[in-house]
Amino acid sequence: MPGAIPSSRSTRTQNINTTMSSMATYLQKEVANEEEEQEEEVAMAYETQTAAMATEAKRAPVTADRRVRNDLETTLPKPYMARALAAPDTDHPNGTVGRKHNDMTVLQQHVAFFDIDGDGIVYPWETYKGMRAMGVNVILSILLAIGINGALSYATLPGWIPSPLLPVYIDNLHKSKHGSDSGTYDTEGRYVPVNLENLFSKYARTKPDKLTFRELWDMTEGNRVAWDFFGWYFSIPFIIQQNRFRPETIIYLLVRPDKL
Repeated sequence: MPGAIPSSRSTRTQNINTTMSSMATYLQKEVANEEEEQEEEVAMAYETQTAAMATEAKRAPVTADRRVRNDLETTLPKPYMARALAAPDTDHPNGTVGRKHNDMTVLQQHVAFFDIDGDGIVYPWETYKGMRAMGVNVILSILLAIGINGALSYATLPGWIPSPLLPVYIDNLHKSKHGSDSGTYDTEGRYVPVNLENLFSKYARTKPDKLTFRELWDMTEGNRVAWDFFGWYFSIPFIIQQNRFRPETIIYLLVRPDKL
């Protein structure tokens, strides 16, 4: 019997060692599992963050073809914020320095160019004169004057009765905003810088700050909303960006490329 005690102790020692080894192995596996879970969580968080900021989707090739800007805030503060009085861009973050806004929205300022007598109402003959002042020929000026005033007039009238004179009231100009446009103006006539910048990042292929006739055509097609026939017809690209283009520039057909 005296020899049985060491054997018993040896067995207990072996059991303890086996248990300790099993616990160590278990702890190692737990640590490895925790590390693996942490790595998966980090990877998932990164993937989620990447997806949250992604501007392209593989199953929508158009998102890769029409790229949007993701660097605007480096040169243009709060590019997503609609501006009521000024039209800033990445080169002119404060808009046109010295330009008087006269407490009008950017959209109103744009159309006020045609308000020759300054009474807040644009009649077809004023639109005609404005077109002529830009160098547009007589026939096209007449057609544009009739087309523009005919399309915008009724929506801006202060009452319900149409006017045969086709006046466009600048105070109510926001009511004439049509669909299938670039979104450069919001529904109140404010200017949205990011939409103007994205217009060029999406469609300007020849030069980053100019659009050819073909690129303008692609833009109008890209902005089309289903069944918006009026918007399709009336979405002749109004390129308003100050300093990048002349403020009164209307469409590519009206301004020679060497003036852009």
